[in-house]
Amino acid sequence: MGSTKRIIRRSVLLPTVLLALLGLPATLLAPAAGAEPERSWPRGPNVFQGWAFDTCKTPPLSTLQAWKGSKYRGIGIYFGGRGRACPTQPNLNAGWVRSAHRSGWRLLPLYVGSQAPCVANKNKRKVTIRGNPEQVGTSEARDAVARAKALGIAPGSALYLDMEAYNLRNTSCTSTTLGYIRAWNRETRRLDYVPGFYSSADSGARHMERARQAGTRDLPSVMWFARWHSRPNLYGEPELSRQAWRPHLRIHQYAGNVTESHGGRRLIIDRNQVDAPVAVIQ
Repeated sequence: MGSTKRIIRRSVLLPTVLLALLGLPATLLAPAAGAEPERSWPRGPNVFQGWAFDTCKTPPLSTLQAWKGSKYRGIGIYFGGRGRACPTQPNLNAGWVRSAHRSGWRLLPLYVGSQAPCVANKNKRKVTIRGNPEQVGTSEARDAVARAKALGIAPGSALYLDMEAYNLRNTSCTSTTLGYIRAWNRETRRLDYVPGFYSSADSGARHMERARQAGTRDLPSVMWFARWHSRPNLYGEPELSRQAWRPHLRIHQYAGNVTESHGGRRLIIDRNQVDAPVAVIQ
């Protein structure tokens, strides 16, 4: 079963080293190399350690009650963003959030905003980043925070930006995508939330690790990476340095689109191992 505890992060000053990152424009690079993700958080966020699932449409509270017999105690909720596969969420409201939290569930809020111009999923190409990526990222971060607050998700909560797999060989695309992600992170931090990031290990996670090695600022504080058909492996992911995004700053989505039934209720889910911040519920 999972456990929740409160921890306090402090901001980390990045070392000054001149390093260029192949494929990233120099204007996006800070002079530090091997930078730690920024941890300037408004309070000690709730950290959950255990098993979580996410599913496209938020299940009713009766299903969560039925699933209390499972190993899961965390649930990913798709609470906003123009790129959500399930934009209609009839069960997801402030009452659901409070009730789920009070019954012992820890919430991982996912925001599926604009996607990379070179996104692999054809269904996501209608919601790619348009216009100035910094402006779009800032605007969508404000939308994410507003939607989180409306659900009773308080400052100090982690909000996870969902960026589906994209082509790292397209340097124009990666530059645009990084600019959007960094702006989303900056504004989320400014509004006193913790910016997390979800993507595939071989695209988004690899991209963030390369940027971190180059000393790029405004990277995600928490890394949620997808590597399916594997065993849970939070701190052994080959695309991420063992020293980065730790402690308590990782989620591994190790299986996807699997069917599970508990208490007579069936869901199609993704499976996750979690050692990371979750939502703080008012």
